[in-house]
Amino acid sequence: MTSHERAQRTILVVTMLAAFLAVMDQFIINIALTDIRDDLGASMPQTELAVSGYALVYGAVLITGGRLGDLYGHRRLFAVGVALFTAASLACGLAPSAGVLVAFRVVQGIGAALFYPQVLSFLQTDFDRAARSRAFAVFGTVVGLASISGQLLGGLLVGLDLFGLSWRPVFLVNVPLGLAALAGAVLLPPRRGTDRPLLDLPGVLQLMSALVLLTLPLVAGPGWGWPWWSYALLLLSVPTGFAFVLWERRVAGRGGLPLLDAELFRQRVFAAGNGLALAFFAGNAGLFFILTLHLQQHLGFSPLQGGLFFAPLAVAFTVASALAPRIRARAGLHLLTLAYAVNLTGILTLLAVAVTVGDSAWRGVPWAPLAALTVIGAGQGLGVSPLMAAVLTDVPHRHAGAASGVVESTAQVGAALGTVLVGLVLQMSPADGTPAFTRALTADALLAGTALLLTIPLVRPRPRPRPDRPLRRTASARHRTGVSS
Repeated sequence: MTSHERAQRTILVVTMLAAFLAVMDQFIINIALTDIRDDLGASMPQTELAVSGYALVYGAVLITGGRLGDLYGHRRLFAVGVALFTAASLACGLAPSAGVLVAFRVVQGIGAALFYPQVLSFLQTDFDRAARSRAFAVFGTVVGLASISGQLLGGLLVGLDLFGLSWRPVFLVNVPLGLAALAGAVLLPPRRGTDRPLLDLPGVLQLMSALVLLTLPLVAGPGWGWPWWSYALLLLSVPTGFAFVLWERRVAGRGGLPLLDAELFRQRVFAAGNGLALAFFAGNAGLFFILTLHLQQHLGFSPLQGGLFFAPLAVAFTVASALAPRIRARAGLHLLTLAYAVNLTGILTLLAVAVTVGDSAWRGVPWAPLAALTVIGAGQGLGVSPLMAAVLTDVPHRHAGAASGVVESTAQVGAALGTVLVGLVLQMSPADGTPAFTRALTADALLAGTALLLTIPLVRPRPRPRPDRPLRRTASARHRTGVSS
């Protein structure tokens, strides 16, 4: 093994540990909510904020965190973010009240938003071609396992009641893992963007305002009964986002470095890939949401039993993620079409089982639902890492952090939107139980079908220049050949 390969392996180990922490922390708290409410006397809004506060701030700060990495160094922002996340995890585990827990969950979200975009930046800038494809395959596997193991580990830790700490280990487990990632940060390359202008602070404020106005109603509105202000915030997000776009164009027009360069969205793969990510993660989050509710509230599964039900999905996801680089080497981006077709097939199979067999399909040894979840896991495993790699393929290194933040923000907004949409279908169903579950699964299948359709512009071959119209020479080419304009 060469020194370069050893360095890449080190980068992969350190960054994947951090990525695992960020994703797991979104899911591990769900199993502990009842114990948190009983122990701290938390109200329902406080309990929901303990979950949504992390996701809200995390999604809103991701793009800013990515751009900070471009400006001040990916390693530096990675270390700062991991340190903040670890300290906040300790504070959450020791929180004496619900208000303190919510506050430090927000700090956790800020820390994760600072280090997570740097993970994708390292994969984009320090790995080339085949190595990058393999690195993104590992990344996809880690993200998938983190989302599944968060529910499994949360149920296990709460069930064991270690040292009589009840729910607190679901946060304290982050501390040793975070310290290990922080220690490994010194081994990461100190790379940063070549441009060092001041941070676009007006752009930061406008973007964060737009994202908060959009995501706060999505993550908090359903639990609070959709009060009037939730609709008002959603409406305000539109002009705020438009003002941000106008400001960024102004910054770029005068030669500055905008927080989010509009040129990124003129790259077909980047633009189409973000649209695909929005639809896919919406369907993915919606499926996890309704399936968890169905297993625990309707079928009476314990938290640990409900978590274990996802095990076949996790195994299939892991195997498919490992195979994805080899398949992509032959099929190219057409792998994404295959991936989302398999994912849709699994969801339709699960829907067919729910409609034709009903609750009895889940009793005893539920072979049919488990087989459907296995197919879903295979589709997701084939689709996550190739999508992330494809979206960032043509992104210049100077924009790697910001572009990574955009992809992750899109995924976060998609997850929130999918949970809300599927949850609304669940609430509007005239009956509880299986009929409501099948209606919600139908909505989720529509989201998966939308993701499949959105692969069409992504995999379409790039247009070739017409032979009767010669390519325009760039200024540098004219200079090299001595041709003037």
